[in-house]
Amino acid sequence: MTTTEADAKQDVDSTQDVCIVGAGPAGLTAGLFTARAGLETLIVNAGEPILRRNAHLENVPGFPAGVNSRLFLDMLSDQVERNGGKLTEVEVTNVTKSEDGQFAVMTADERAIQSDYVICASWAESNYVADIDEIGLMKRGSKTYIDANDDGETGVDGLYVTGRLAGEPHQTVVASGHGAKVALSVIHDSDVPFYNDWVAPEGYFTGRGREVPPGCEEIDEEERQRREQQSLKVMQEYFESPHPESPTQHPSVREE
Repeated sequence: MTTTEADAKQDVDSTQDVCIVGAGPAGLTAGLFTARAGLETLIVNAGEPILRRNAHLENVPGFPAGVNSRLFLDMLSDQVERNGGKLTEVEVTNVTKSEDGQFAVMTADERAIQSDYVICASWAESNYVADIDEIGLMKRGSKTYIDANDDGETGVDGLYVTGRLAGEPHQTVVASGHGAKVALSVIHDSDVPFYNDWVAPEGYFTGRGREVPPGCEEIDEEERQRREQQSLKVMQEYFESPHPESPTQHPSVREE
């Protein structure tokens, strides 16, 4: 599910803590982590992720018989929204940074998103950051990448890059993992108190005389069982019938 058209327009003309450009595995996972840390997160996407071309994902941990790639993306998008993140469909045309350090993310319909942090996850599109002087763009054949360190930090404070656009391998699990890693960089660079995203049984910390660290949570047995039952119900709903969409063919394959 995504936000409604009216909600999307309202979101685009807004101020966010984090704006993520691109809704493939890297961008969605990054958004999941920043949203769960309490950062207002908006994921902006145009078109469809390349993963929707995949016929059947066979190598994602946790799915012994594989999983439909379109269902996987749908589930990940829903997970972002369940945790407070927002998604909207609109093309990003330009990103600028003001003297006060805030970013303005401009869209094709001339709307603006103000944000403290921007994560670029839009393989293989990077033209929207080309006007930022401090950014490093690298050409490798026909592909353009954004220069960054291992944590996704570019030469511009507050601007990060993840996934294939950062030169990571073209693989779903790697992209998701890198999205999580870059999101943790953003979280740690922000003012949000955060130790770890960890739901523990009651007494795990407090039973040892420790306070529950920021980002962690203790739950009792009744709440644990409630969450497990909810998880089972939701997963059964996702897998009760085949996904209605077929893979998107590569654009270079001519349709007969």
